[in-house]
Amino acid sequence: MNWQLVLTTFTTIFLAELGDKTQIATFAVAANERSPLSVLLGASTALVATSVIAVIVGNQVGNLIPPHWIRRAAG
Repeated sequence: MNWQLVLTTFTTIFLAELGDKTQIATFAVAANERSPLSVLLGASTALVATSVIAVIVGNQVGNLIPPHWIRRAAG
């Protein structure tokens, strides 16, 4: 396991998610409900599911397209 990659990925995603529409939507749902654990589980599961899809698709695309083109497109 590459712990430096884990930390870099965590930091990048954490900073990107701060204050975005997903966090605001989660905040709104939690403010209206009396079960914060249910909101946490739902939001966490959704983020994990979208991350799984991104990793699978990203890995496949990375096998087809050179990484420097992917970095350019992401930039």
